Amino acid sequence: MIYGTRTSLTAALSVVAIIFVVGTILGILAGYFGGIVDTVIMRFSDMMVSFPGMVLAIAIAGILGASIQNAVLAISMVSWTKYARLARSLVLKIRHRDYVAAAVVTGSKTPYILLRYMLPNALPTLIITGATDIGSMMLELAGLSFLGFGAQAPTPEWGLMLNEGRAYMAAAPWLMIFPGLAIFLVVLVFNLFGDGLRDVLDPRDE
Repeated sequence: MIYGTRTSLTAALSVVAIIFVVGTILGILAGYFGGIVDTVIMRFSDMMVSFPGMVLAIAIAGILGASIQNAVLAISMVSWTKYARLARSLVLKIRHRDYVAAAVVTGSKTPYILLRYMLPNALPTLIITGATDIGSMMLELAGLSFLGFGAQAPTPEWGLMLNEGRAYMAAAPWLMIFPGLAIFLVVLVFNLFGDGLRDVLDPRDE
């Protein structure tokens, strides 16, 4: 159980890191440049959102093959849209502010404006979202492993342990109780962690 923490937690953190970086970059670019860039990114995002996320992740994982790495990739491919939309909305709020216009007038380069003004304004809300999403991503990864599309034996992963324990549920219920309890506790901890970060970083308190 303890050894399985490494696989389950690392996979969940990897998913959040990937969707955080990809979604934030695409959202900031869409919000700042607008026009064709915004249209292409947001229409692709709409296309991804139009499918049920877990069903699409199962389909992608099935095509790629069952493994924890492919499960991480599959969930990342369907989950980045939330961060892109959030980053875009945050950038749209400040794109026409006076200090941004002043930076453009004084000759500041686009990369500097994005890194100096757009990214810092979007980060607090995105970090809060990322922290609260760790538990959700762990549940989705465990779900894929439970269905046979994620981690494969002998990889120690909590969702896989739940799947393997089903056959012995009557004779040895602890084979399912403890992996389920581990998932529950970790999800609870990260949800509370996200709430704590919200209290610290909430932009509305500034």
